[in-house]
Amino acid sequence: MSEFRTRSRWRRRLPASAALAAGTAVLLMVSPAVAVVPQAAAPTTETPSDLGRLADEAVNVVEVLLADNAELDALVATGVDLDHHVDHTEDGIVVHAVVTGNEVATLTQAGFTFGEVLHTPADAEARIDEREATIAAHLAENQEFAAAATFSAQSTISDVKIIRADYYTSGTSQVLSVEAKWAQGQTATNALTVERDSGPGTEIGSGGTQNITRFVDAGVYMYHRGAANVTSRPDYVRITSPTGDVAVAKVNEWLPIPDTNPEGPGYQKDFVGSYLTPTELYDRIKALAAQYPKISEIVELPYKTNGYRRKAQAVLGTANASRVGVDSLAWGHEGGNDVSVELANPGAANSPLSVTVTGTQVRVSLATNASGTVTSTAAQVVAALNGQAGSLLKAYTYRGSTGTGVVAPAARTALSDGLSAPASVSRDPHPVYAIRIGKHRDGSKLGVLAYAQEHAREWVPPLVTIETAERLLRNYAHDGRTKQLVDNLDIWIAPSINPDGGHYSFYDFNSQRKNMTNHCTPESSGDFLGRTSWGVDNNRNYTEYSLFDGYSGASSSCTSGTYAGPSELSEPENKNVDWLASRGNIKFSMNLHSSGNYFMWSPGAYATPGRISAPRPTLAEESLFWGASSRILTAIKRHRNLAVTPARTGPIADVLYSAAGNSGDMLWYKYGIYAWNFEVGTSFQPPWASAHEETMEFSNGLVEMLRVARDFDTDHQRPTSSLSVTASATAGMVDLKFETDEPAAVFYTLDGAKPTYESALYGSAGIREGGETLTVPAGTTVHWFSVDARGNVEKNYKPDGNGKNFNKQTVVAPIG
Repeated sequence: MSEFRTRSRWRRRLPASAALAAGTAVLLMVSPAVAVVPQAAAPTTETPSDLGRLADEAVNVVEVLLADNAELDALVATGVDLDHHVDHTEDGIVVHAVVTGNEVATLTQAGFTFGEVLHTPADAEARIDEREATIAAHLAENQEFAAAATFSAQSTISDVKIIRADYYTSGTSQVLSVEAKWAQGQTATNALTVERDSGPGTEIGSGGTQNITRFVDAGVYMYHRGAANVTSRPDYVRITSPTGDVAVAKVNEWLPIPDTNPEGPGYQKDFVGSYLTPTELYDRIKALAAQYPKISEIVELPYKTNGYRRKAQAVLGTANASRVGVDSLAWGHEGGNDVSVELANPGAANSPLSVTVTGTQVRVSLATNASGTVTSTAAQVVAALNGQAGSLLKAYTYRGSTGTGVVAPAARTALSDGLSAPASVSRDPHPVYAIRIGKHRDGSKLGVLAYAQEHAREWVPPLVTIETAERLLRNYAHDGRTKQLVDNLDIWIAPSINPDGGHYSFYDFNSQRKNMTNHCTPESSGDFLGRTSWGVDNNRNYTEYSLFDGYSGASSSCTSGTYAGPSELSEPENKNVDWLASRGNIKFSMNLHSSGNYFMWSPGAYATPGRISAPRPTLAEESLFWGASSRILTAIKRHRNLAVTPARTGPIADVLYSAAGNSGDMLWYKYGIYAWNFEVGTSFQPPWASAHEETMEFSNGLVEMLRVARDFDTDHQRPTSSLSVTASATAGMVDLKFETDEPAAVFYTLDGAKPTYESALYGSAGIREGGETLTVPAGTTVHWFSVDARGNVEKNYKPDGNGKNFNKQTVVAPIG
């Protein structure tokens, strides 16, 4: 594909070690006397010049150049802090170590070879400076607006501006949603009153009023927003600010349903009749691929999950200091569930503590004193169990307790993995499957990806993917529009990214959000009583703008619902999504979640305080997101006239909250994929009647995204653009705005030079606003051209410095 990217694919992000680089030292337990010296690389006495400048105890991220896996194992054995980056190259293996200058010297003496310094404390300081500058820019934007409004007594500038005014229907209701920005919104808490007319030609106010309130996130005022039911469609709205300034705007219709129906005669749909477990989801797509082998196939993704399996466990006792935790060494289904433990009172005075093992039955005879009272502490029982039954189990005191409490006798307790799924659900590491649909599945066609169930408890989104796959395959032979999609797109559908968590949600704990990997230790809820809180949030474990980069909305606690894992892409489920996204032809994607009826895209993360978001799309890119979204949401609405509201449509960080390390951000920032996120319906597991309706309507939307992708791929229409000139509040100046007939980037110059891709890029006026206003001296000659997301350049202009047919206009103040 040759579509134009309006900039290089984002700046390089900071490594996960930024916090360490700020001054936390790493203790490296290695010395020349005990280090494992790599045999494949001779020790070196030379270091690159930048390594020689590393401070003794300052922490840096540095490449380590290794010959093979044996040398990698030797490096790991030293205890060095590695940044979870292992890159296999033609010359060997490159890993990233988080090390001080002293550690570099020690490892060099041990025989390891270092490469480039990737991250230094100075880089961390620059990141902090960048953060402060971004906070200042946010506040300056609000202050600039306030200052301009203060000047309004001598100008036509109002201190309030209406960003959006959208009328829509939802079911039988009529709704007006309004968003506006007030110059004093950063500090004043006033609501704004919106006056409505009652239709074309009527007076403003005749349709009633409604209030909109401040939207403040991380201490930064974004805008005012609100929606209210109306009895007729307004044509205009007016807001009078508390200071008396006025703004008027025309009302637009949000998601009008066109008369034409994209589903032709005989179009088949409604292929789901119940919720489906991950095993059933995979069986369904396998059956489809077997039935339609010429236009579909099953792809087993490269990384198996850790499996729907756990060690058998028990916690004996009630008081924390006297509790004993016990885990089987074998998986529960492989014999761990057969292990049992009894804490017995011997019934005699002066008895010693002893452990006997009969098969898989373990009996602890507790110690007693001269009066026959039990005296064994939890720590003593743990030591005895590990010493005498260590071939079956591992015992530990409860969550870091010193175990000084005396244990109470306990009847024989069977260890259990706590899993109740039928035997038909595999306990082994589970393959993850996708169905690939298309007449040409060789990467030559534009690719589209849909994936669901990153979060286990969300049972409706997988059904949307199944319904969509069924529609594509079963309508192919007789529906021309479906045939166009299948013949010309490479469609990947992964119905369950997280099958382990999905099975656990169906059979054991329906509120399970995460996968089933237990990263907790016995000191941090890794025991049987913590089993429902384990796991990694698969939608917080990706690589861009993550917790490890300092962004908000994820946790480092292994029991948190948004636990980001021990490192980026630590989980096989996330590695599979990364593998899918790395297919070079994928340009559009949909991540299906529930619930809330949101429809969102990047940026999805920000840092706090100050709400420092990941880089926002350009004005052209944001326009494509909005334009495609309106099509997709209209298709959803077509099913039963329920609308995803404007207030719940837009970048994740604007309309919801920060979700550091989410998959949409990885797809957009790392791979340049236009990535959306559905939040289907109003609950995770609604009654089936509701779930069925949600499946039908959001499948409409997913099919429409495929049509958006197909239209994008066949777009050869060159954009057109124009320049709007208005009088400025400043004498001798004029205000300029560019307008385009489709989502397109505008590059311009003001100095008479030919515009190129290196020229200034026309930007946004602010969050959820249109294009910026440029204020220039009257008489300035503006040169510009536009280019759409597909790479079509206006007038076929060659922006390499040799073209001549760019747009030209000398701007003068309007007369009158």
